[in-house]
Amino acid sequence: MDVLSDVITVMRTGDPRSARVRRVSPWRQSLQPTPGTAAFEVVLAGTYWLIPAEGDPVALGTGDVLFLPHGGHYELADSTQEGADGTGTGPLTTVVLCGAYELDADRGHPLLDELPDVVHLPARLGRHPRLRAVVDLLGAELESPGPGSNAVVSALLETLLLYVLRAWLEDQPVCAGPTGWAAALADPVIRTALDVIHHDPARPWTVQELATCSGASRAAFARRFTALVGRPPLTYLTWWRLTTAARLLRDSDAPLSVVAARVGYSSEYAFANAFRREFTIAPGRYRHGKRLPRQT
Repeated sequence: MDVLSDVITVMRTGDPRSARVRRVSPWRQSLQPTPGTAAFEVVLAGTYWLIPAEGDPVALGTGDVLFLPHGGHYELADSTQEGADGTGTGPLTTVVLCGAYELDADRGHPLLDELPDVVHLPARLGRHPRLRAVVDLLGAELESPGPGSNAVVSALLETLLLYVLRAWLEDQPVCAGPTGWAAALADPVIRTALDVIHHDPARPWTVQELATCSGASRAAFARRFTALVGRPPLTYLTWWRLTTAARLLRDSDAPLSVVAARVGYSSEYAFANAFRREFTIAPGRYRHGKRLPRQT
């Protein structure tokens, strides 16, 4: 898998939720996604405002996509003034596609940590056409469900999340800064190294092999990787191996020896020691804990 696909696989848990909602002015509602939940709204028709607890209100219009990856407290309203509909011409209807993704609060990816609290992707002619196509399909499916609709909506929600992240990465200006995940994925050398690590984390990679795959000298590659990703190449490799192992423990019944081999450890003992250093818990106990029923 590539880096962005793996980010989604690692952070997503549970089933995403979505609904098509009509709001008639005057209206105002609270939106408070909890940590571990990322909320989204897509404006299918109309205009309204996102009002954060701090900072300026954000105007939303038809075609805009809103993603709130870190929780927080917000208000949504048809006007920035309490109790007003902001139109002067009577009630107006806003139609939105809204929902939420459950995220694994224990094991996110640093790419997600770099996202701002509010990701606003305004509708612009010619921008992110694939994201717009997914939005159209999702809105149509929720408005007029057909046979297999549950599977269609679930697949489209996964695709929507990928395209939201891709659109945000594409919109980051090159001059925004020399470091960070947006810069890392835009750098051909570092992107190649990340892709081969994610494609085959079990391989006993060396810094020289990663540099050779990426077409760079060892020293220059190591410096550039560390600057952009925030940790040295082999440190990131170890972190990704153990992150992958945690997902396998959570989502499969594979024996510990099999999990160890799939992430590049020659013995269950070496794997257990590495896992314990990273998670402060043995892999078997981690698996048991992750499978406990969620308290409501």
